[in-house]
Amino acid sequence: MPLSPAAARQPIHHRSINCKGYQREDGLWDIEAHLRDNKFVPFHTQTRGDLSPEDAVHDMWIRITVDDDYLIHDLEAVIDASPFVVCPEITARFQLLKGLRIGAGWNKMLKELLGDVKGCTHLVELFGPLATTAFQTIYPQTRAKHQQELEAHPHKKPVLIDSCHAFDSKGVVVKQYFPKFYTGKQLEEELSSQ
Repeated sequence: MPLSPAAARQPIHHRSINCKGYQREDGLWDIEAHLRDNKFVPFHTQTRGDLSPEDAVHDMWIRITVDDDYLIHDLEAVIDASPFVVCPEITARFQLLKGLRIGAGWNKMLKELLGDVKGCTHLVELFGPLATTAFQTIYPQTRAKHQQELEAHPHKKPVLIDSCHAFDSKGVVVKQYFPKFYTGKQLEEELSSQ
């Protein structure tokens, strides 16, 4: 078990998020996410009545179809189960994401278009793991294309740099794999000696 032993406790809630990436025959990519919430104890809702531990409180799906550059060509959002009957009405609004690109500023854009009452909190939350699943699915399959882009634009900083702790421009990974963009101590010492 990766976590330390837990205190004595009783399970109450279970959220499951499952994401999968697929390469399509037409050259596009389907990325799917599924969110399911259920309680380990009976749960009462105003509109659906009593739910058993087997009943989903939330059961929601998203599929996006993207190209190699993470541009969204198609999108489908479905709410199979929710606490309120009005929840599925919002799924059509997610069509606003068609034609947009997953990349820098993605989370901000999601919040502007679908945050608060303009969307569904749970479906919007799914777009975080959906976006990283898209990257994990597509990037390794298009590595040669990205390498050619780096060679064609040698002064353009790769998008991975400063995207997380491992790709910190001052860190050892960037120093090893992208030395031209390393900004750590060695570079600082070189600049101060000039």
